[in-house]
Amino acid sequence: MLPHLLFDFGGVIIDIDYDATPAAMRRLSRAGSTIAFSQAQQAELFDKFETGHLSPAEFRAGLRAAYDLDATDAELDAAWHAMLLDVPAERLALIGELRAQGHQTALLSNTNALHIAEINQRLATKYGFKNGIADVLDRVFYSQEVGLRKPGEEIFGHALQEMNWRPEDVLFIEDSPQHVATARRLGLQVLHLAPPLTLTSALPEALRAFPREYAPNPR
Repeated sequence: MLPHLLFDFGGVIIDIDYDATPAAMRRLSRAGSTIAFSQAQQAELFDKFETGHLSPAEFRAGLRAAYDLDATDAELDAAWHAMLLDVPAERLALIGELRAQGHQTALLSNTNALHIAEINQRLATKYGFKNGIADVLDRVFYSQEVGLRKPGEEIFGHALQEMNWRPEDVLFIEDSPQHVATARRLGLQVLHLAPPLTLTSALPEALRAFPREYAPNPR
């Protein structure tokens, strides 16, 4: 049986600059405050937004209050989107090829309403997608919609149950170490896509190595 593929989004399918948004927010802060947001950890404000417990308006208000930001909605949104870079065509093509070979595919992403709308618009403009990244995958699980987020075990369990997948039959492709740790604990096979690895450079080799746990050495 071909392994099922569970993809993270940021840092795997879409390029991310985790430092760009804090830098952009700092420029909007009257006090020069740095937001508590990084790849490794983040403040409760961001957790609540990523699990759908805050609206975009409430999130913007929270940013202004917590970090003394003097900015319009458009300026805040632009700073929040600064981390979002490109979705390379070759990664989309690889996913399409793997689906054509018979792999089942799904996305498991910590994200939020503003980023979903922004990325969907970019994908529509560049690639003509009507439903965002869902156009190239069998299922999409966004933390914003599920109400749970990685690295919690519950969101992994939700995705596996919805897909009717056994953990040992799944290759999880992820760039954040804390999420990789949860997946390994739950028995998923893992491709830790640490820089300078990319999806197109590392995934074919990981599939050849499946089912043993796989984390290639950067080269």
